[in-house]
Amino acid sequence: MSRLKGKTTIVTGGGQGIGAAIALRFATEGARVVIAELNQETGDATARDIAAQTGADVICIQTDVSEPDSIKNMHDKAVAAFGVVDVLVNNAGIAVFHEPLESTMEDWRKCMSVDLEGVWHCCRQVLPDMLKKGEGAIINIVSNHAFTVMKSTFPYPVAKHGLLGLTRSLALEYANRGVAVNAISPGYVETPVADWYFNQQDDPVAARAETEAKQPVGRLCRPSEVAAIATMLASDEARFMIGENIVIDGGVTIRMYE
Repeated sequence: MSRLKGKTTIVTGGGQGIGAAIALRFATEGARVVIAELNQETGDATARDIAAQTGADVICIQTDVSEPDSIKNMHDKAVAAFGVVDVLVNNAGIAVFHEPLESTMEDWRKCMSVDLEGVWHCCRQVLPDMLKKGEGAIINIVSNHAFTVMKSTFPYPVAKHGLLGLTRSLALEYANRGVAVNAISPGYVETPVADWYFNQQDDPVAARAETEAKQPVGRLCRPSEVAAIATMLASDEARFMIGENIVIDGGVTIRMYE
């Protein structure tokens, strides 16, 4: 497979979970992959593993997406290593879940700095070169929290609602200049973040079983399933898709009352 042959790609939060699955799929499709990961050890290990499996050029650059200077450093190194970025996947994110009035300003700032502002700062780095080149793809990993809300998950859905707005705003602004900006909104995915959430509950095993039972398909999403959609959006096949939000949540958000 070579749908992304020769393309330089960045996947933030690519050291594990959805990001690692996307990085692997991109490498399989012929892309040069930059894993922008906060945890250098995890990112390096993932990069080595993907390179060994695929023979692709894969590197990890330590990146804190809450810090604009760190993002700029990552982008500069990515361009120096592989050339102008063709595809950016904004996957890095954190789950900050509280009841609203129990949420502190630090909780708010932490969530927004990663889940919303970090995405914008990454986009700001890659957009000038994409616009100059006249082509590019930006894929934002959002969440079904971007259009539905669960109690006691504040301020996470606020950031995700904002991220969907950011996606659509950038998409419309630059559609006629060759840059396609789109989003993917997963539901529950088998990732370390999901494990973290279940482990916060009184009975993690029961919490997982209850969540799986609520899924119309009876299971959680696999990271590889999100990666398949990201690959399509990153490819030249999807250049007429502008500002779309592809929902992959097993049918959860189309249900009414049960």
